[in-house]
Amino acid sequence: MKHIEILTERYPSLKVCENEIKSAVDALVSSYEKRGKLLLCGNGGSCADCDHIVGELMKGFLKKRPIGADKKAEMKAFAELDDELLSKLQGGLPAISLPSICALNSAFANDVDAELMYAQSVYALGKSGDVLIAISTSGNAKNVFLAAKVAKAIGMTVVALTGEGRGALGGIADIVIAVPESETYKVQELHLPVYHAICAEVEEYFFET
Repeated sequence: MKHIEILTERYPSLKVCENEIKSAVDALVSSYEKRGKLLLCGNGGSCADCDHIVGELMKGFLKKRPIGADKKAEMKAFAELDDELLSKLQGGLPAISLPSICALNSAFANDVDAELMYAQSVYALGKSGDVLIAISTSGNAKNVFLAAKVAKAIGMTVVALTGEGRGALGGIADIVIAVPESETYKVQELHLPVYHAICAEVEEYFFET
């Protein structure tokens, strides 16, 4: 996996996470091959990271991902789409940032329980074979932990992105990428290159150009 090799060359401290990062790539590839999807949750800076990851997966990241000729023909046969429109669409890998579902989150927090707002979305959207990336610098964010518990209960693979403490998430996630920092902003600084490498490897697997 060349992008992970580049990652550990640029950030030698992340060598300790290399196997877990590769496992996260494998989990996403396996899910996408079976028409699964990715759900993500986190708070604060980790919430922003969820949106960032979605942006790298749902459109071209390092590649342009043009739609193939067969898919273009299929879409034109179904609806009269012109070549210019089709030339601008890009291959996407389905990913949903749960913090971005603002109306549902605020309603559930107000009407039921704020700590369960991500768990509710996981239950409603997730299915066996999907993946949840649960991001918490401490590993102890209650709403993220509860979302992970629900994800495991319905047969999803849980990938935790945490700091070196791992926290409660580290005890239940299938794959734990615990970067070797404990201070919040330092953990977040290492999460970004980690998930960039993961997105690049998954893109490399599914798209030629």
